[in-house]
Amino acid sequence: MHRLSKHRLLLVNDDGIDAPGIILLEKIARRYTDEVWVVAPDEEKSGASHSISMNMPVRVRKRDDRHFAITGTPTDCVLLAIYEIMSEKPTMLLSGINRGANLGEDITYSGTAAAAMEGALIGIPSVALSQVFTPRATVPQQLCQREFSRCASERSDRNARDQTGPATTGIIPARTEDRCSGCTVLLDQTRLSGGRIRSGNRPRGDPR
Repeated sequence: MHRLSKHRLLLVNDDGIDAPGIILLEKIARRYTDEVWVVAPDEEKSGASHSISMNMPVRVRKRDDRHFAITGTPTDCVLLAIYEIMSEKPTMLLSGINRGANLGEDITYSGTAAAAMEGALIGIPSVALSQVFTPRATVPQQLCQREFSRCASERSDRNARDQTGPATTGIIPARTEDRCSGCTVLLDQTRLSGGRIRSGNRPRGDPR
C-alpha cells in the first residue's frame, strides 16, 4: 500500500457527512495517508444521481480544515472540493462507503456512484464503494478495509498505465472476511426492481 501513501484523497458520499460509512472510510484511508479531505452533503442525498444545484444556493459549512459539510448534492461536493475548497487537486477520489449495494441500474440513481463519475470526468482516479447490509447487522470492517485496499490499489495501478478512464465501483458483501474467498470484476446488469410507490397524507392532511 506504499503507492497510496503518496495520494491526496478526497472523500465524498451521498449518505451525509455524519454517516457511518464515510466515517469508516476516513478511518481506513488515514491508515495509509494523512492527506485526507472530507467534503460531503450535510444530510442524506441518496438517489441524487448526477444532479447539480442550479436554482438553489449551496452553502459550505467548515467543520475544520479537512471537513466540510455541503448543502448540495454529491456532485456539488466534488466540484466545490476540487475548484474551491482544496488548495491542490486530489490525486484520488473515494466515494462511500454507501449504505446499500448499488446493484445493476441502481448505479444510475446513486449519488455515491455519480460522485466518482464526476471525479473521473475531471480526470481524477475515482472509486465508489458500496456495502451490502442486512438491517441491524454489524458492518464487517475487516472486509471493508481489504476491499478498500484492493479497489484503491487497482485504480491507482490502472491510472499509472492508462492515465484516467472510468470510475471503479466496488461492492462489499455482507460477510466476514473469512467467509469471502475473493472478488471478481463484472459488467453491470439489470435486475428486478421490486419497488413500488406508496401514497399517503402528511400529519396535517396536506398531501404535498
